[in-house]
Amino acid sequence: MIKTALFDFDGTLFDTVEGITKSIQYALAKHGIDAPLEALRCFAGPPLIEKFMEVYGVDEAQALALVTDFRERYLPIGVYESTPFPGVGALLDRLRAAGLTLGVATSKPQALAELLLDRAGLRDRFDVISGSRPGAGNDRKRDVVERALTLCGADPASAVLVGDTKYDVLGAAECGLPCIGVAWGYAAPDELDAVGAAVIARTMEELEAILTGEAYD
Repeated sequence: MIKTALFDFDGTLFDTVEGITKSIQYALAKHGIDAPLEALRCFAGPPLIEKFMEVYGVDEAQALALVTDFRERYLPIGVYESTPFPGVGALLDRLRAAGLTLGVATSKPQALAELLLDRAGLRDRFDVISGSRPGAGNDRKRDVVERALTLCGADPASAVLVGDTKYDVLGAAECGLPCIGVAWGYAAPDELDAVGAAVIARTMEELEAILTGEAYD
């Protein structure tokens, strides 16, 4: 029985792809790299340093410089180019009414996640919010999931992570949790199945049935 549901942020709760891809494009242009927005969707969600290294083959120092340039546009502009996915608020209300403990576990800086949740009127739906913290060196998915579990006082045996990319599935696995994938996020085709998502919800209604009913058990 699922008692605690942790949610990824980008691509799971919020559609943040516009602000992220435009800010990635801005950063790359400063380094002489031209990239179409559609090719940059993969940057929505995962840790950016790791993703820059993976996609463009840069070293850690170069990736850090790209992240700095990304934030130059993202913090004043891009962060606001986002919105909750339709139905998220109602889903969270129903899950809380069903008695689930809810948390956010995101590689996004915690302050930004809290800002966007506050602006959308969703902050009070969550018992805990665990995001990356500047300078703490703990922006990996595993770290934010572990901290969310600790803050919740949750037993991993009765908890799940809900996410939209391989980083969510793999980070959850490192913490001993199954990951429920969502089809409305930013994963490549078959990405979630390939890394072992427990099940994939196609709609908010399917996700609710998995979290509260027998669809997952």
